[in-house]
Amino acid sequence: MKEIWTTMASLIGVLAFSRTLLHTIFPPELLFSFTKLFHRFFTCFSSYSYYDITEIEGVNTNELYNAVQLYLSATASLTSSNRLSLTRGLNSSAITFTLSHTDRLTDVFNGVTVVWEHIVTQRQSQTFSWRPLPEEKRGFTLRINKRHKQFILKPYLDHITQKANEIRRRNEDRLLHTNSRNGSLDSRGQPWESVPFKHPSTFDTLAMDPVKKMEIMADLKHFADGEAFYTRTGRAWKRGYLLYGPPGTGKSSMIAAMANYLQYDIYDLELTEVQTNLELRKLLMKTSSKSIIVIEDIDCSINLTNRNEMNVGGGDRCRFGFGDGLPEIETGGNNNNHNNSITLSGLLNFTDGLWSCCGSERIFVFTTNHIEKLDPALLRSGRMDMHVFMSYCSFASLKILLKNYLGCTTDDVEPEVLRRLEEVTDAAEMTPADISEVLIKYRRNKDRALRELVETLSVRAEKNRIGFRQSEVEEVAEEEKRELENVDDMKMI
Repeated sequence: MKEIWTTMASLIGVLAFSRTLLHTIFPPELLFSFTKLFHRFFTCFSSYSYYDITEIEGVNTNELYNAVQLYLSATASLTSSNRLSLTRGLNSSAITFTLSHTDRLTDVFNGVTVVWEHIVTQRQSQTFSWRPLPEEKRGFTLRINKRHKQFILKPYLDHITQKANEIRRRNEDRLLHTNSRNGSLDSRGQPWESVPFKHPSTFDTLAMDPVKKMEIMADLKHFADGEAFYTRTGRAWKRGYLLYGPPGTGKSSMIAAMANYLQYDIYDLELTEVQTNLELRKLLMKTSSKSIIVIEDIDCSINLTNRNEMNVGGGDRCRFGFGDGLPEIETGGNNNNHNNSITLSGLLNFTDGLWSCCGSERIFVFTTNHIEKLDPALLRSGRMDMHVFMSYCSFASLKILLKNYLGCTTDDVEPEVLRRLEEVTDAAEMTPADISEVLIKYRRNKDRALRELVETLSVRAEKNRIGFRQSEVEEVAEEEKRELENVDDMKMI
């Protein structure tokens, strides 16, 4: 045993002496060339190809590194690792698991096994730089069998990028943006101000006809998955929805449900704070993909109503700008929007013109309580892809509200009460917001809530019936009056 240790010590001494001698005789450049040649010689006999993905390439951040990091964080086999790094990014609601230093991970794609290794080394001290680099040099090394690399490399990297985008969108909190007042910029030089969007509305809780609801959900799903269709047909990847109906019918809740369903951000555009078409265009250019751009109460935001109905005596006038196909409305009097010079053509170009395609996968949503007040140009075919009427609460919608607020289904309600609700709901013409107030007030007592709801609906239905009869009587009287006037005219002739 002693002889073995003596031999090993002698061998180590010879190796150390040889290494010192090589460094003394041969210059570092020549040693580096020998080492590189030696590495290439053994690489020729290796069965694997290696690919390095560094965090920083030159002075720019490598987006592929971030994509790989996110993808590996969601890989199921990470649970077998002994050491992990835990992080949570800005605006993120989830903790991310990533590989620790020099740790390895095995992944399988299309039946092929690949190996990832996380490499972290200390960066050499740098000279003066306008953009200091991190002290650590981080990167991933991908090992793929040479037999599979030409078939798997590109599809695998595309798969990683797609999954990383899905993870990023799922982890990040969605944002609600609004345009800054009078076109001013925030501290980051952006025209949009944002807050986290945490609205709880979903299509499951939305009080709406189930058939219409499923139709809208299917349309949204086809839009989100329709990149190939829009590219093939030469259309901009966007879609427009016009939500109209009485106040309190759930138009804002519908928008929130759409955002939660697609996991899109919302840009709430306040037109009264936009002064010119150019400013409107700049706002559009600063919106992100996978977003919903909303203009609520478009009939009240600015004077873009039917230009065939203009109040000449009230000081309102129509001014045609050079090259505009549509008039610009200038409002006199005490209108607060008299400094606003947005044209209808500018708004239409914003949603349906050339500038609407600067970006992709975006949805435009307009809401109004009075669709009859809108200019026909906004209602023309092709402007808004879907016109969704948000109606009064129907019996099908009422069942959703009962489940939301009282936690009961039709099986939990007495047959007589259920029959009475079915009779008076449509005739009452109450909005989901009005019915929700009753249910919230008595939500701690389900039986009392149902009784109060039946009474409220019955009273409203009776008022509507009486009002309908009165309107019928007035119409008959008006018709008789017109007939008498016609008879008198005939006698005079």
